[in-house]
Amino acid sequence: MARPAPARSKALFAAFACAPAFLGIAALRRGPNADAAAATEDAGIRFEDTTDQARLDYRNLFGGAGKPYIIESTGNGAAWIDYDGDGRIDLFVVNGSTLERQEKGERGPGNRLYHNEGQGAFKDVTAGSGLEGGYWGSAVAAGDYDNDGLVDLYVTTILEGNHLYHNNGNGTFTDVTARTGVGGGRRDSVSAAFFDYDRDGRLDLFVANYVRFDRPYLDRVSPYCLWKGLRVFCGPTGVAGDANVLYHNNGDGTFTDVTRAAGLLNPELKSLGVVTADLDDDGWPDVYVASDSTIQALYRNRGDGSFEDMSLQSGAGYSQEGRAQSGMGVDAGDYDGDGRPDLFVTTFQDDYKTLYHNDGGLHFSDATYGARLGQVSFSRLSWGTGFQDFDNDGWVDLFVASGHVYPQVDGARLPQETYAQQNQVLRNLGDRTFADVTPSAGPGLQVVKSSRGVAFGDFDDDGRIDAVVVNMDDKLTLLHNVTRNGNHWLTVRAVGARSNRDGIGARVRVRAGGRDQIREVKTSGSYASANDPRVHFGLGAASVIESLEVKWPSGARQVFRDVPGDRIVVVREEEGLRRPP
Repeated sequence: MARPAPARSKALFAAFACAPAFLGIAALRRGPNADAAAATEDAGIRFEDTTDQARLDYRNLFGGAGKPYIIESTGNGAAWIDYDGDGRIDLFVVNGSTLERQEKGERGPGNRLYHNEGQGAFKDVTAGSGLEGGYWGSAVAAGDYDNDGLVDLYVTTILEGNHLYHNNGNGTFTDVTARTGVGGGRRDSVSAAFFDYDRDGRLDLFVANYVRFDRPYLDRVSPYCLWKGLRVFCGPTGVAGDANVLYHNNGDGTFTDVTRAAGLLNPELKSLGVVTADLDDDGWPDVYVASDSTIQALYRNRGDGSFEDMSLQSGAGYSQEGRAQSGMGVDAGDYDGDGRPDLFVTTFQDDYKTLYHNDGGLHFSDATYGARLGQVSFSRLSWGTGFQDFDNDGWVDLFVASGHVYPQVDGARLPQETYAQQNQVLRNLGDRTFADVTPSAGPGLQVVKSSRGVAFGDFDDDGRIDAVVVNMDDKLTLLHNVTRNGNHWLTVRAVGARSNRDGIGARVRVRAGGRDQIREVKTSGSYASANDPRVHFGLGAASVIESLEVKWPSGARQVFRDVPGDRIVVVREEEGLRRPP
């Protein structure tokens, strides 16, 4: 974030190696709405706001109206999860609270779990699910930590301890935080990610912590700061950072904090977003953390249970001018089709959102202006983001959610300064550049609120990636992708056997239309949210995948030939392609 000056003090706060084969194609499921996605005329990327039609009545509460403290500004996230295994992704949304409610011991409005009923409708099934919460929630991570075939949830909070919920398989969850050891204490935890950093077949957990909040000290030393003449909360400059945490999954229902032993202990960071991905193609998942007004942190996985801090050496720690940016949201994706995952980081207003091109060998270069991204979101303060192929042309586009942190900007007559800000769709033109197509991207993009977390997934299985946006102190926004063109697609769900059950960390490569595309199975990225774990490929004019290859974290490799497009496939490690449930 920006660095307002303290108003009253200058003090700082302190294998199975499968031969190429064609297996089970007759058992694959064609998307139920695949025909609706095809049309002869390409009208461009288009979203509709279907929040009300979908019966999503969630309303957010996060901090007081004036946001007098920095912890009241960060907002909530959501997760796309198939919690009941019926093949349709359901929706879980975290909710917050206020300092006043915390102090009085009053409950917040609570989280919401919505079951996907099909036909674009959802049903609120929160009551009795065990996920009601009532604490000041922040973020969510999703993953099957015990490999029982059911997705579990980890919910972070603001100063109330984090929660791990075990999926019981009957529509209910049990809070197993105490016995698993992942509560984390009273910290400002704003993002988290499940990933298998040691490739032992069990999902581990990374928790991103923002700042150390000391309200009595803030009230005494500097009750407010000045930013462009406005009285606003203080921070992040002058407010102490906090260390992130890595929990190792012991395989017996417990976790161990291995942060120090893994080389990840850094109390100077002020972490907001996190993504895990194999950035150097050595088979081991690395960690990239968006940090507010400090260096962005890149940790290389050594493959021996430890990480090497490559933030500075990699070139992905600072902007091309060599300055720290206010990193907030982050994602990894291959925007130029060279087979290497690149990085995109959202930042504060009056700054560009940074695109780091992966040059290979864990070296990155700032490609923001070369990609024509330097000016398009300069005037926005941005959070959740994602590389997704919204128009199925074979090139991943970008979505950027935005919203200011200072409600005081409304009515202050500052040029281009508003609390609610328009989200953006940036279309990949296939030549290493992007174009802002927001004005023509449909009525869904005309919804203007102060947005935070975004989760991406195809909730109606029509082969087009949708999004849910969590907005500060407001309704959420369900963006239904109604793009119509003749492009084809493939969605792949990975189910591990020797690898973790979710297949997180598996690398999927498809060859179609004479070119390769690579995706990595992950739910992390964006901001405070968890994405649909299925990987999606736009195929353009190609209707058949020449080859589909999966490299598993276990080292296993499977290859399938001549896979028809416009459908969802399930690849099971050591088995083959199967019908989705």
